[in-house]
Amino acid sequence: MNTKKKLLLLFEKWAGETANTISKLQQSGSYREYYRITGSTKTAIGVYNTDNKENKAFLSFSNHFNKYKLNVPDILAEDIANNVYLENDLGDETLFGFLSSKRKGTEFPDIAKILYKNVLEELPKFQITASEGLDYSVCYPRAKFDKQSMMWDLNYFKYYFLKLAKIPFDEQLIENDFEKFTTFLLETETDYFMYRDFQSRNIMIVNKTPYFIDYQGGRKGALQYDLASLLFDAKANIPFSVKRELLNYYFETLHKLIDYDEVDFLKYFWGYVLIRILQAMGAYGFRGFYEKKEHFLQSIPPALENLEWLLNNIKFDVDLPELFSVLKQLVKSDELKKFGHQSATEKLTVQITSFSYKHGIPEDYSGNGGGFVFDCRAIHNPGRYDEYKALTGKDDKVKEFLLSKSNISNFLKNVFALVENSIEVYTKRKFTHLSVNFGCTGGQHRSVFCAEALAEYLQKNENIEIELHHREQEKLQK
Repeated sequence: MNTKKKLLLLFEKWAGETANTISKLQQSGSYREYYRITGSTKTAIGVYNTDNKENKAFLSFSNHFNKYKLNVPDILAEDIANNVYLENDLGDETLFGFLSSKRKGTEFPDIAKILYKNVLEELPKFQITASEGLDYSVCYPRAKFDKQSMMWDLNYFKYYFLKLAKIPFDEQLIENDFEKFTTFLLETETDYFMYRDFQSRNIMIVNKTPYFIDYQGGRKGALQYDLASLLFDAKANIPFSVKRELLNYYFETLHKLIDYDEVDFLKYFWGYVLIRILQAMGAYGFRGFYEKKEHFLQSIPPALENLEWLLNNIKFDVDLPELFSVLKQLVKSDELKKFGHQSATEKLTVQITSFSYKHGIPEDYSGNGGGFVFDCRAIHNPGRYDEYKALTGKDDKVKEFLLSKSNISNFLKNVFALVENSIEVYTKRKFTHLSVNFGCTGGQHRSVFCAEALAEYLQKNENIEIELHHREQEKLQK
């Protein structure tokens, strides 16, 4: 039984009515799949996740938080044996989306500041109030943000960011610093509920009220971590003056629930800011450098700005020479700063690639998915004849053959019309990337000719940038 069928059966059992539509929602940083399901009178969000332990944690936490009347999804129905469950539909507007729609340039509008303060009023309720009676045995992968968890995060940063970004470091020295750093962080109180991924994309806005999702990684930990996650969320790009104002507002809210020493809190807060940034950069490296998802790479420059501010403004109470040497290399890297500087006026990039089906369809490095893949193998192949075998689709003899002895002109006429239509729509919607791929048997004659022809045809459009690649030919040139 496929995923949609499982979710539709669960929906119809819960709703008592037939589902009219089911549409998959865009995935972000996890492998969970989300679907919006609507019937004639009811709607729900369906979730499919093969990680049973993660499902168990989320469902248990949701039911517990609902008892405390916290703003989290209601669990409407579940079928854990089939890895699916339903939750109520909180809409599509996240705190990040709200902030992006209200701000102009780098300003931080007052209306967003008010909403962030509402969020900070709710955070201690999760950390302290609802921590009472919470079943920490369902926590996954660990019940506490302890030394083991911290070392996982730091090594995630080391292997998926530093290594892939080709930043040199001494393996033993940095491990020594990791050991000292985690020991320091664990000196503070760590028996509160730690949400783990408390950031602007995991906070939904419903009728100007914040609702909270994606806490399945929650566990015991320090108060400072979730606050660091929210205030130093890279893509939210909160000005440092606003960070300080929001930090002070959190202190006011926290004082209503517990007594604590602000100086002592801040001593460890900056360390948790640092480990959170490093964990996030590990994710940007894995999803961006390794999985080639461009929108994760776009978070690198603002994360580097946060790091640079920390290095210039905070004196840490622990000596970490090798780690800080590495961080200084990062913030000075022009290569890393180049990622993600998109603007509303940026031209649409049309990436045109020829390839051989023997080696698979080219990867989409933009992270957007979609685009066109045109199969040129139905076109008469000059590569079958000895006089053309050493030539490519850029040679005059091959061009003459294709234009006179194949149907390639009609093929390209249809291609041009399809691509032009997408370019027109993408440009109006301010999209930044469109991929067009031409495949044939060897990636040498037909696909190369078509890629060249499309690039030449589109040259007249001043609203786009063209990137042309012949994958198999470029391999031979290396």
